[in-house]
Amino acid sequence: MAVLSAIASQRASGAVGPTKNPFAYDVSHLQTTDPKLITYAEKSRWKATQPDAKRIAIGADDTLYVCAGNYLTAHQPSGEAKFEIAASEPTRCCAVAADGTIYLGLRDHIEVFNAKGQRQATWESAGKKAWLTGIAAGENEVFVTDAGGRVILRYDKSGKITRRIGEKNKERNVPGFIIPSPFFDVKLSRDGLLRVNNPGRHRMELYTVDGDFEGSWGVTGMGITKFCGCCNPINFALLPDGKHVTCEKGLPRVKIYSATGEFESVVAGVETFSENARACGPSDCTAGGLDVAVDSQGRIYILDIVTGIVRVMQRKT
Repeated sequence: MAVLSAIASQRASGAVGPTKNPFAYDVSHLQTTDPKLITYAEKSRWKATQPDAKRIAIGADDTLYVCAGNYLTAHQPSGEAKFEIAASEPTRCCAVAADGTIYLGLRDHIEVFNAKGQRQATWESAGKKAWLTGIAAGENEVFVTDAGGRVILRYDKSGKITRRIGEKNKERNVPGFIIPSPFFDVKLSRDGLLRVNNPGRHRMELYTVDGDFEGSWGVTGMGITKFCGCCNPINFALLPDGKHVTCEKGLPRVKIYSATGEFESVVAGVETFSENARACGPSDCTAGGLDVAVDSQGRIYILDIVTGIVRVMQRKT
């Protein structure tokens, strides 16, 4: 007791510093990235014209579309605005088909526009609990991720839901999606398979368009080759050669993985998104995050959801 009393007295007088918390969530050693791993450099940057930017997408002609507030704005690669679509509520996701048709996701339904931004159709609500977060447009079908229902909705071009993909099913060996926050994305690869993130399981998954589970890859961990936090990756894109470009929140970073899931390099590390990293606290990580898109030249566009800045990244030569 005498020893404890002496230590307490020393602390009170400032002779002994406060004891370090052994359970502190210290990620300071992950705030910088080994320069040898970074294979891209920033070519340009510009800020979204509307506040509260959430998602980006790229059309076949390399027009960049930004979902921000109640608007979808089409931009030149340089950032110059081409046209803008006003919606009745916040825009949450978007995809552009090869013919230029624009599929815009609002909270519970899809609206369809032609290449000039003129409305063509409004599809029915996907349900009261629906929270649409990602779209992939194929030749005859459209695939939409519903974070509220934890499912991929397959639509025909008339707007009818023809299949629900990814719902947990032991008989079909479908694991089911774990979606702790509204980050749930889907892409249709050139091999005909769907790529989708399962953030609560810290991995990417592959499905056929009929809903068969084909496999997964991804490892949980804090290291640069792994996916960290409660739920990552949050968004992703596919390079022309089939490689994956993944985004994480908490420790905001963008990385490249091979078509089969091997870590290859870093596009941009945490130090690039310092304000984004500060926005994501230990109890709520919905404030931070990134989105990513790839154009026909393989350039990578990164949207910082916190600052609204779009960075255009080009591979180093």
